[in-house]
This record gives sequence, structure tokens and C-alpha cells, in this order.
Amino acid sequence: MTAARLHIDPAFVVGPVRPRMFGSFVEHMGRCVYGGIYDPGHESADEDGFRADVLELVRELGVTMVRYPGGNFVSGYRWEDGVGPADERATRLDLAWRTTETNAFGLNEFMRWARKADVEPMMAMNLGTRGVHEAVDLLEYCNHPGGTTLSGLRAEHGTAEPHGVRLWCLGNELDGPWQLGAKTAAEYGRLAATVARALRQYDPDLELVACGSSNRQMPTFGSWEATVLEETYDVVDMISAHAYYEVVGDDVASFLASSVDMDRFIDDVVATADHVGAKRSSTKRIDISFDEWNVWYNAERKARGFPVGWPQAPRISEDDYTVADAVVVGSLLITLVRHSDRVAAACQAQLVNTIGSIRTEPEGPAWRQTIFYPFAHVANAAKGVVLSPQVDAPTVETARYGPVLAIDTVATFDEATGDLTVFAVNRDPSQAVDLDVSLAAFDGATLERAVLLADDDWRAANTRQDPERVVPVAHPGAQVVDGELRASLPPASWNVFSLRAGRRADQPGD
Repeated sequence: MTAARLHIDPAFVVGPVRPRMFGSFVEHMGRCVYGGIYDPGHESADEDGFRADVLELVRELGVTMVRYPGGNFVSGYRWEDGVGPADERATRLDLAWRTTETNAFGLNEFMRWARKADVEPMMAMNLGTRGVHEAVDLLEYCNHPGGTTLSGLRAEHGTAEPHGVRLWCLGNELDGPWQLGAKTAAEYGRLAATVARALRQYDPDLELVACGSSNRQMPTFGSWEATVLEETYDVVDMISAHAYYEVVGDDVASFLASSVDMDRFIDDVVATADHVGAKRSSTKRIDISFDEWNVWYNAERKARGFPVGWPQAPRISEDDYTVADAVVVGSLLITLVRHSDRVAAACQAQLVNTIGSIRTEPEGPAWRQTIFYPFAHVANAAKGVVLSPQVDAPTVETARYGPVLAIDTVATFDEATGDLTVFAVNRDPSQAVDLDVSLAAFDGATLERAVLLADDDWRAANTRQDPERVVPVAHPGAQVVDGELRASLPPASWNVFSLRAGRRADQPGD
């Protein structure tokens, strides 16, 4: 047993808890759409063909925003194919995932689903194989109230009211050679800036996201962001970041420390963006949209290869997530929240079936994967402002990152309600850690709820046969004693402590 100490203080504020931090992602990939959120033949399907059991789980998950329609899919997508009478829509080959796309589910279906799920739509535009003209047309179709050909077409398609989409991604991963229409940073930056200016001629208050690097290991990482922002700095609000993590061999210690890489990724992009701003003597600040992140066993997917025969909605990357995966997802969420001063939006990819928090079966049930729980805990409990904790903890040796702190943690505090929440991960795969949290800066703190997700078998997962093999439990022994929260964190565990507290009267800010 080892020990760690955490000090939190309401005076040490990072920034507000940003609702868009708890976004997700729906792409026409595998069974995320067809057989996932949309399945007209399922017994739970509503009048629009949406699975009601999935909608219920999405609301429980606490998702606030969903990015659509991709992902790699968007770089070959013609949005016009997915509107109008369903029986008149084009059937196309999707070159990104080598499948057949029927377009039975398209733009207006997604918007109806988003309203039912109570999520904000985040739309991605195709800047891989298309350009300014198509982007402006899409914006007009989505947002113009009426009186034009495209807004009238939307009304003919059954949607008289505009969708009012505020947040737009200017393409997807166009630094990647796997992407249709991949470009150099200079080519993409010029196109993105041109599209952004055109969109702002319609609505200067749109929020626009430029493509950053597809991952931190790209050979152009850093230089890509710098070149793109040289072109787009004045006309975009955010630059994207994408990251996926998986266990390599038996190196669980490095896997549990994956958020170290995400933390460095964020710091590097912020430094690059601020450097471009400084060169321009600009007071504007570019934030990050971390609009793809998750655990993804992509090496296994690549080893299996692409589907054969251009099937419709085949099973792709339907990973059975483990306890260790859930702990990593919790740690990644902690990192994102801890950077709330610069990470303005984030999307866990994806929502259902394909690397999803939710799994479904045709003519069968929907269930929560292990990674569902940390996302739901943070999305529903993180309120108010993010506090910067001071941590004194032992380290864990990792092959990939060297020594890392065993405890990864962040806290949020809502002064209006007194809700204080501490999220903590024990990254050590073999040792429990006794955690003491000083609450001296808070008045009369009491423990309302303590939750633990852990298992003796870090490979344990939820399946159709055993959908509740891994579930959160009440944290044994957690208590507040003499102004300190005390709890033992098991190896490879996700922990949430919900307290009720006030700011001490002599604290700054009163």
C-alpha cells in the first residue's frame, strides 16, 4: 500500500466546466448509424426509426453535443445524397470504410435524432473532395430560414424551420494519406481559410474548427498546425486534435498512463497556436476542439483488413471494452477537464457499436460498455468551475512514458450549489493507493456519494451475455474525517467522490 495526498482550493480555478467537453461522435462507419442509433425494424424503434433504448442510454450518458457525419466518411460525402425522399436517394460506395452507403439516414434524420437526444449538432464539412461552393450550399440548406431555393428545398423535405447549426468542422484529418483528398498543410490552410471567409459572409458568428493533426505521432505534427493557423488564424475559433489509445502487448502500465500523451498533445498545440498569435501580435486566442478521442484497438482492425464485397453497415471495430479501458477513458476525461481553459469542445468517438460506449444487437438489447460509466459520471457531475489540484503521489514506472504519477485527478466546484466533485484514477496496475484529500479550504464538507469502478481482472468486460459484469459500486470505506476525504483506491481503478461544501469565509473571492 502506498499513500497520496491531494490539496484542492476554490481559489485555484483553471476555468469553467465547458458543456461541449462532453460531446460524442456519430459517423457512417460500421453499425454506428444503421443498427445503432437508427434501426426501423427494431421493436423499440419510434416513428422516425430511432432506437428508443439507445436514445435513453444517450440521455443517461450525458452527451451534450454530437459530431456528424464523420470522420473519414465525410471526405467523400455528398450531403445532397442524404436529403429528400428516402426511396429516391443515391446509393454510393463509401471509399473510406469500403462499404455501401444507402443514405437512408441523412442530414435531416440526424437533426431530428439530435433534438430527441437533446444534443447540439456539430457538423463536419467535406473539404477533401469538395470546396467552397458545396460548403456554402450546405450552410444555406441547414440554416437559412426561407425564401431561397435551398431553404425551400429543406422545407419540401419536411423541415420548414432552419437547423441553426453553430459549430462546424472544416474537413477531417486532411493531413492523413488515408484521407480522400489529403492535402499539404499549405493547400489545406488556404482552402479552409477561403471556406471560412465564405461562411462568415453569411453569418460572422459561426464557430469554426480547422483541422489539426490526426495524431501526435504524425511526421508533420506541429508544423501542420503552424502552417494551417498562419492561413486561418483570423477566421477560425478552434483547431482540432485527435488521439486514440490501446494496450500494446502486455504493457498495461503504459496503457493506464495514456493521458500523459494527451496532456502533452494539448500543451504542444496550445504552444503552437499561441506562437502564431504572438507573431501576428494578436489578442485572439485559438482553442482546441478535441473532437476525436477514445480507446480504439485499431491495430486489430487493420490486421483484419477492410470488409469484403462492399457490404452495408458491417461490424467494424466493435471492441468489448475492459475495466482497464474504462480507467484510461476516465483518465482522458480528467485531462480534458483539467485543460478547460483551452479545450473548448471534445467528442468521444464513437457513440454506438463502432468503438462505442453503447452496444446493440439487431432484434436484441442495448447495453452499457465499461467506458460508459466514467463518461456518464463526469458529464453529469462536473459543474461550475474546474479546480487545479496539488498532488503529492508516488510514481509508476512505464516503458513508454517513464515515471508517471500513480494518481491522476481533477476537481470541480459549483459554489452556487456547494457541489464539489473529485475524480481520481489510480494508474498503478498492481498497487492500491491510500488517498487523503485536504478539504481545509471548504466549509463543512460532507461526503454525499462515493463511486468505484474496478475489478480483480482488468480484462473484465460487459457483453450481451453478461451486460452487467462490470458496474460501478459504492466506494468501500470512503469517508470525511477531520476535514479530510480519505479513501483507498484499488489498482487500476476509477473513483468519483461527490461532496457538499461551501467556500470557507476567509477564502479569496469573498
